[in-house]
This record gives sequence, structure tokens and C-alpha cells, in this order.
Amino acid sequence: MDDMKLTMDKIVNLCKSRGFVFPGSDIYGGFANTWDFGPVGVELKNNIKKAWWKRFVQEAPTSYGVDAAILMNPTVWDASGHTKSFSDPKMDCKCCKQRFRADNIIEDHSKGSVVPDTMTNEEMEQYIAEHKVKCPKCGGFDWTPIRQFKLMFETSRGTIEGEKDVVYLRPETCQGEYVNFLNVQRTSRAKVPFGIAQIGKSFRNEITPGNFLFRTIEFEQMEHQLFCKEEDSMNFYNEYKDKAWKFAHDIGLSEDHMRFHDHDKLAHYAKAACDIQYLFPIGWQELNGIHHRGVWDLSRHGEYSGKSMQYLDPVTNERYTPNVIEYSIGADRLTLAALCEAYEEQALEGGDVRVVLHFNPFIAPYKVAILPLQKNIADKAKEVYTNLSKYFMCDYDEAGSIGKRYRRQDEIGTPFCVTIDFDTLEDNTVTVRDRDTMEQVRIKIDELKAYIEDRIQF
Repeated sequence: MDDMKLTMDKIVNLCKSRGFVFPGSDIYGGFANTWDFGPVGVELKNNIKKAWWKRFVQEAPTSYGVDAAILMNPTVWDASGHTKSFSDPKMDCKCCKQRFRADNIIEDHSKGSVVPDTMTNEEMEQYIAEHKVKCPKCGGFDWTPIRQFKLMFETSRGTIEGEKDVVYLRPETCQGEYVNFLNVQRTSRAKVPFGIAQIGKSFRNEITPGNFLFRTIEFEQMEHQLFCKEEDSMNFYNEYKDKAWKFAHDIGLSEDHMRFHDHDKLAHYAKAACDIQYLFPIGWQELNGIHHRGVWDLSRHGEYSGKSMQYLDPVTNERYTPNVIEYSIGADRLTLAALCEAYEEQALEGGDVRVVLHFNPFIAPYKVAILPLQKNIADKAKEVYTNLSKYFMCDYDEAGSIGKRYRRQDEIGTPFCVTIDFDTLEDNTVTVRDRDTMEQVRIKIDELKAYIEDRIQF
């Protein structure tokens, strides 16, 4: 990735033109900060989710998956503290009527030298007044006082007007893992330490989201909660920092574009918390979080539900409430990071520019593209496509010159292109082109499956 050349606009334009991501409700002029994943984008994000699940559930013998309901008993959010304290400090510019998060405009104005997370509303208002922080939209300096805006979407359950109960769209997926702690432990006969993982949608009523997929009102989270003894908890916290870093790097993110960032202000129940930040085109931003949550979550749900959330050690007969180590990463945000990391513009002879996405082959939307040299040998090409598509996501393209078709596949990150030519009809061999090196090799059709499988492992 060339940090000097890459902009978010380039990523947005590529995504729309090549079928990765479209604006939500596009034919109606869009709907602010909602995005629809297109044919190529949905494959990319699904492959990222598959890689995460493979690493943290499939290859982890003491981790178990769940898919909890989005709509939960409202008392869940009382227990978690969301109904009382889940809000953002917002203020309006009286000049242009735009709304902003006070902590964000302070952080931007100070270029990161001030940490607004540790400031009260009054302290933030005082900083903005003393430093004459102007509106980032219109340049005006006429602010309303800071107000707290609720981040949870409310809906209702019931059919009779006036007799409806308020319920919430979940703002995070982890509560579904906590409330199922007893169910998973019992049915899986799990022994502490063990983990519960989930991938699912969450919703936050962000007033000023933005920067493409980085911050949206609807997003998908990949979360893993590890339940462990208190004396082992810091070791697991550090272990999951390493695991989270390794996964991001294995997906394809450069270690030069990642860094750890410890939280400046911990939640009252937390013992430790840090983020892995990634160098997006908009600067260093949070990619995922690792949190030592202590016994807060299980204790609160035990208190509010009246059900004991303690674990009985089958060896020592000791009863205790496990500590929780949380690892949380957004699938949409990681998809954006993968796009940014993979993007490259290569200058070719004659002044032409080749845009290529160097995805890890495991997460590439299509593993292979089948390209007949001419349309009159399409039958053989379609035969190859039909066979390979039983094992991999394949693309088929017979429109335009072979060079243009290679270029289209480069722009969506397809690692291998298979060209069917007239020699194929004679000797059953094909030309395989490598996306990154552009080198070509000739191999037999019956060796294709093994050739590709060997190069897309994760």
C-alpha cells in the first residue's frame, strides 16, 4: 500500500465500480452511512468471517459458537448498563446546523495531543471555548452546549397501540454470549477456561458516522469471550493480544500499519483494555479491541436474572464467577482495512496504470477466473468452470481482449486466471496466470484443483 497515494475516495470509487460496496438505497439517493455489499464484496467479507471462525472456533478445541437473537429481553440492557449510560457527547454548530461528537472535534483539533476520553462534558466545553475550536464543516464558532445522545435504537413489540413494550436493537453482540454462558457450559460440558464466539449484526444510532465502512449505523461484529480464573486472566489477556495481532497480520495487514494502543481511561469494572489500531487513509484508527472485563458481566446478569452465573469446578468443587477476556473486531472495518492494505497502483510501460488488489488468496472473492481465449472455444472453458466451481468461487469472463480481462480480475483481487486456448483442445493443458507476479505456467486441467488448493490455505 502506498500511503502517499491512497485515499478513501479511491477505495470508495473502486468498490462501487467493481461490485464490492454500493451506497445503501442507492436508487433513492442513498441513506446516510448505510452500505450494501455487492457480489464481490459479500464474498470478501464472508471469507474474512470464515477465516476468523476457522482460527478462533474451528481450530480452538475449547471455543464454542453461538448465534444469539438480535432482539433480547430489555432487562439485558439494564444489567449491562446500556439503558443508563450508553450515549455520546454531541453538540450542534448553530451556523450550519451540523451535529458533531465533542470528543472527536477536540481530538482532531489537538491532533491527538489531548485525550477527551478522560474529560467531563464541562471540561470539553471549556476546552472548545478556550481554544476557539471551529466547526469542521463551515468554520463557524457558535456551538450549542454538549448533550448526551442515546446510541441504542428503540423499537416496540406488541400489536395494540398504547400497549407496546419498548425493545432495543442490540448495540453489541457480546451480551448474547454472556447470557448463554450457562447453556453453553452445560450442553458442551465445557471446563473453564473456555470461550464463546459469535458473528452477528449490531446497531448504533450514531449521529455523525462516516468515512465509508469505518463507522456505520449497522455493522457486523466478530467477538470472542474467554471465561477463565482470575489468577490466569492477565496471562490470557496478553495471549489474546498476540492472537488478535497475528490474525490481522495473517489476513494480510502489514505490521508497519498496525500498533497497540492502551486505553487512557478504563471502565470502572475493567482491569486492562487496549486496541489494535490500523493506519487507514484517514489516519490511525481502532481496528479491534481486547478487554479484561473482570467478573462484571456475569455478576450483573446473575444479579438481574436471579440465576447464579457461578462455575462449579468439577475437580476442586470450588464455586466462582469467571473473569472475562473479550476480543472484538468489526467485520466491516476489517474488510475496509483489507481493501486499503491490498490496493496498489502500478505504473506500466506506455504510461498505463494497473490497479491490483493483493488479497491473501484465502479471503479473495474469487479464487480463479476462467477465460476462454476466444468465444468459439467457450464450451471447453465452461466445462472447466463447472468443475472448479464445485470447490472454489470462480468467475467466468469471455468479453474483451485477454489483457482487459486480466486487468478486471486484478482489480477485484483474483489470485489466478486460467486461460483456455486452442492448445487446450488438443492436450488438455491451460495457462495459469499469477495475479501478483503476472507469471504464467502451463499445467494440465486435472492438476488445476490441487494447484489452486495448495496456494489458498489459511
